[in-house]
Amino acid sequence: MIGLNKVILVGNLGKDPEIITFPQETRREDGTPSVVKKATFPLATTEVRRGRDGERIEQTDWHNVVCWRGLADIAERILHKSTQVYIEGKLQSRSWEDREGNKRYITEVVAENFTVLGNRNRSEENNTNQNHDPYANILNDETEPLGDLPF
Repeated sequence: MIGLNKVILVGNLGKDPEIITFPQETRREDGTPSVVKKATFPLATTEVRRGRDGERIEQTDWHNVVCWRGLADIAERILHKSTQVYIEGKLQSRSWEDREGNKRYITEVVAENFTVLGNRNRSEENNTNQNHDPYANILNDETEPLGDLPF
C-alpha cells in the first residue's frame, strides 16, 4: 500500500527564522568548508467560523516549520516575523530525551517549498521601504531570464 504525507499551510510567521549551520566534512570546489543550513520558525494559521449565536470565532493553531539547505538560505533572506506564506511540505515527528531524562516529542512541518503571499503592516518597514521587494536580493540582473514559456 502506498502512503501520502502532504501538508499545505497558509499562515503568518510568529518570528524571524532561526538559522543553524552544520559543518560538513566535504569541501566545495573552491576549497571552502561546506555547510548545511536549517531554518526553523513558528507559523500561525487562523480559522474563522460563526458560532451558534452568530458570533465570530477565531481559532489559531501554531505549527513548527523546518526548512533545509537552499530553502533555508532563501527563508533566512526573505522571511520575517508576520510574513504571510503558503507552505507545502510533510509532517515529521521525532523524539529525544531532555537533560532531566524525560522523553520529549515534537511534530514539525518539513517544508519542501514556500511562496511569500505578503507582509502585514509593519510601521518601521512601511515608513522606510515603501517599495521593498523581498526577491530583490535573489532575483537580480545576474539571474538567468526564464524566456518564453511553452504554454
